[in-house]
Amino acid sequence: MTPASGTPARVLAGSPALTPLLLRGALLSPFKRPRPDAAFPPTRLVLPGLRVDLARLAAYERVCGFPVGAGHLPVTYPHVLGFPTAMRLMSGRAFPLPLLGLVHTSVRITRHHPVPATAAHELTVYVEELLPHRRGTEAAVVTELRTDGALTWESRSTYLARHATPDRTRRTQHPRPADDDHAELPAVDTWHLPADLGRRYGAASGDRNPIHLHPLTARPFGFPRAIAHGMWTAARCLAAHPLPEAAAVRADFRAPVPLPGTVTHAADGGRFALRGPDGRLHLTGDVRPA
Repeated sequence: MTPASGTPARVLAGSPALTPLLLRGALLSPFKRPRPDAAFPPTRLVLPGLRVDLARLAAYERVCGFPVGAGHLPVTYPHVLGFPTAMRLMSGRAFPLPLLGLVHTSVRITRHHPVPATAAHELTVYVEELLPHRRGTEAAVVTELRTDGALTWESRSTYLARHATPDRTRRTQHPRPADDDHAELPAVDTWHLPADLGRRYGAASGDRNPIHLHPLTARPFGFPRAIAHGMWTAARCLAAHPLPEAAAVRADFRAPVPLPGTVTHAADGGRFALRGPDGRLHLTGDVRPA
């Protein structure tokens, strides 16, 4: 996950505030025409000297089910640290996909070493590529975390902008992940998700997207109820899953989880899934040593 040589880097003075970025992205969205061959910003945004707010970390650990105060960051927490910087890229004029309606479809995480919670880190975010998808165009956004100069954690997230595509693209590009390996995983636990889960996770993570907060704010986006954050579903599954110190994690977000609701966590070996009461797959994933 290394950008091309000569890629410009911009050093940030601090972590961007999310609310103004969401507003900027919403205002610019109607003027964007997504397509997989569009130009995208080559700039790497670099945030040096990043330190973790331990109170917010503890709130995140509690809402996701991780042990509180373990001394190392949960495997998904660097995504939270990098999300405002990623939003700065995706809400800008140079980013070709509209922020409104953008769907987080997958995340791939590699933790090279446990990340100490009290150290200073350097965060880097960049857009790696645009990809044709059977339902539109995806952007691949890479986040890297370095501690004492060493790469300790990295991720690659894909975000989908839905739009009409040629028939051949719909048939051949990015087929849905196969269900066979995850649909029949044995149930491990049942979780009852409260109506305020999106607000609690939003307060801990900073991601206050309106589709996660209230039915009234979710309905304009086509959801009759608020839906859980995809990254909460991944974090909650991983909090219940034993991880090696050096771990490679994959999670595919398959269908939204309405709030309130009930889901079943299923797992076997390195594979895991989240299913609804009707058996619908909301999330599939796997863990292996890195």
